[in-house]
Amino acid sequence: MHLLYNLLALVLVVLATPVFLYRLIREDGFGERLKQSFGWLPAETVAKVANKNAIWLHAASVGEIVATSPMVKEIKKEMPDSVVVISVVTASGYAMAKRIIPEADGVIFFPVDLPWLSRKVVKKIAPQAFLLVETELWPNFLKATRQLGIPVMMVNGRIGDKSFGTYRYLGSVLQDMLTTVVKFCMQSAIDAQYIIKLGADPARVMVTGNTKYDQTYTDVSAEEQQELTRQYGFDGRQPIIVAGSTHKGEEESLFSTFAQVRNSFPQAGMIIAPRDIQRADELISMAVSFGHQAVKRSMLQNNNATSHNIVILDTIGELGRVYSIGDVVFVGGSLIPQGGHNILEPAAHGKPIVVGPHMFNFKDIYALLSERKACVTVEDQAMLTDKLLTILQDGELSSAMSQNARAIIEENRGAAHKNTLQLKMLLEKANNL
Repeated sequence: MHLLYNLLALVLVVLATPVFLYRLIREDGFGERLKQSFGWLPAETVAKVANKNAIWLHAASVGEIVATSPMVKEIKKEMPDSVVVISVVTASGYAMAKRIIPEADGVIFFPVDLPWLSRKVVKKIAPQAFLLVETELWPNFLKATRQLGIPVMMVNGRIGDKSFGTYRYLGSVLQDMLTTVVKFCMQSAIDAQYIIKLGADPARVMVTGNTKYDQTYTDVSAEEQQELTRQYGFDGRQPIIVAGSTHKGEEESLFSTFAQVRNSFPQAGMIIAPRDIQRADELISMAVSFGHQAVKRSMLQNNNATSHNIVILDTIGELGRVYSIGDVVFVGGSLIPQGGHNILEPAAHGKPIVVGPHMFNFKDIYALLSERKACVTVEDQAMLTDKLLTILQDGELSSAMSQNARAIIEENRGAAHKNTLQLKMLLEKANNL
């Protein structure tokens, strides 16, 4: 099974070569990303983290980086002399890590999961521990850590329904990976049950909570909120709707709903953050077709014109803070069967939250926020319009949802500390062997 995995991985790399060459020509920064993915790490970063008994955390993309941020802060607090290196897979994850985790001693791109390449990079960094954030399981990389005697721990572990179904087909490869992981610190009891069903030793599995409850990088003061509102050209616009992480098939409903919101609130503004920022121009045209005036966020850097009523967020790393200026938040990937996105960020700002029915990737958090009446679910565009208008028109309802959201965040803080204590125990045991 492992041989088959390696053959498939090699074939995929060969087939992707024309894509690599195209992106190398067309995409700024892709050359550096490609070099690192094939093992050529920046000398400056290597000097800071290699052979320094680093703690290596791997967070694939933006969502995992959000979960990693409080972990790194807690590690630096509990073990101030520790060197921390973070690896990512995506360019957006790299940019986010650089922006919100200044405590990290190095940020690198994760190597392509080929056997000789994984071993080369692991030997070069030589960390004292490797931490998988959420569920980043890579067979060759984990095999290399096992062969080199580096303990592996899963932190903020999460198994989505889709991942659970996919992993079950990996057979012996999955079992090798699960055997390599010394501790599984899972977000919820459901996630713990899933990882055990996949074959993890129950004695190694524990529930430590979700570190995203501990994130603070999105904290925004009243003065900063005013400045954000000004930067977005929304001075005098009220209320403001923020739609985060939207997907194709959802924006039409949002634009239609916004037209009806403007009938009741002529000075309303809306910010849409598409999951794929490359769709920004497409959304500008779509907004105009619905009779709105839209502008891209990148065009507001030096031009704060106030004629627009919609801003399309086409920059990386701003959404978490932008939620703070919304009067109500819609979280995308939920009106279509995508599985939803992170609803803890708007909850941390105490915002009333609206989602569609497809939240299966965040089932435990969604259930908690729904049960505590901090989040409402809509089935379609008509319901979306009705719920948004109800929240905007009912001050008591809006205030209650906000208070409920803040209470949930406060009650569930502490996962990063629990994960870090487990890491300290793991390191103490490894050092005593």
